[in-house]
Amino acid sequence: MSEILRRPAEQVYADELAALAVDDTDRRPPGWALSPKRAVTYLMGGQAANGAPITPKYVGDRRLIETAVATLATDRALLLLGVPGTAKSWVSEHLAAAITGDSTLVIQCTAGTDENQVRYGWNYAQLLARGPSRDALVATPLMRAMESGKLCRFEELTRMGSDVQDTLITVLSEKMMPIPELNTTVYAQRGFNIIATANNRDKGVNELSSALKRRFNVVVLPLPDSAEEEIAIIVKRVGEMVLSLDLPAPKNVAEEAARVVAIFRELRSGSTEDGKVALKSPAGGLSTAEAIGVMIGGISQATFFNDGRLTPETLASNMIGAVIKDPVQDKAVLGEYLETVLKKRRDFADYYTSLTELI
Repeated sequence: MSEILRRPAEQVYADELAALAVDDTDRRPPGWALSPKRAVTYLMGGQAANGAPITPKYVGDRRLIETAVATLATDRALLLLGVPGTAKSWVSEHLAAAITGDSTLVIQCTAGTDENQVRYGWNYAQLLARGPSRDALVATPLMRAMESGKLCRFEELTRMGSDVQDTLITVLSEKMMPIPELNTTVYAQRGFNIIATANNRDKGVNELSSALKRRFNVVVLPLPDSAEEEIAIIVKRVGEMVLSLDLPAPKNVAEEAARVVAIFRELRSGSTEDGKVALKSPAGGLSTAEAIGVMIGGISQATFFNDGRLTPETLASNMIGAVIKDPVQDKAVLGEYLETVLKKRRDFADYYTSLTELI
């Protein structure tokens, strides 16, 4: 087993990418490793030309992925928008892996991200010794993507300040990056583009300027439509993650995932599944990603402290952490849900008991 905790998508799914590249005679934009049709097959799953099975990386509307891939074949950048936990980063990584074979050119945007981390920086030892030179310049992932004709990923674009965001306008409009200190310019090679992700529930969001918005085509990734779809996503991702973490996979993962999803969806939507009881929603989003985190945490706890048995008791503490973000408001919301809804359901009696004991 590899000692690397998390390998990039192009390494994990190297066999699938290689199989899709065989006899790929469809029209392919310059610099792309796969044609747009094969890239969509990689994301959505299917079969390669040689019969090799391709596992789905995204469970949802195929047209959204087709739109995303088609956007990246133009001169417009792609913005994946959605609430937390809708697989924006996951889709972004796999799009980069399928299109350019390199998903590692990433800039993680934060409130502390400055212009030097986006455009370029300097090796100050060489700068002081020799003055401004190309050897003293430190290329960012964006600059490396421009020079190599690859995709650069911006994670949580709206987390960084608006003035820093706007440094992308010249890159997206003119496909170049001036370096005035060297009196030169870096020009983007064919195949270069940007994939950005953003969510609209983050209190630290900085709105994109209208000038920058015009440079992006927005694809909104929704939460799963049905409980069955959400359960399928969770079971698939949990199966992949326990393998990478070298944890055993309990036989009842799907069963417990279904019950966790049922609770999360009702709290998230503000009503019971039948619509008869209105509920208060907690401050957190209770996304699919958080449900996956609950399942992984529960499996780890079951492995090391419960003889491998995945039970409501091993999941309950992880659910508390996902639901209660505000220790006062969310605790009251969960308590009301337990007493008015879960207490009356026989098949959730063990969850009611375990969660009640913890709050």
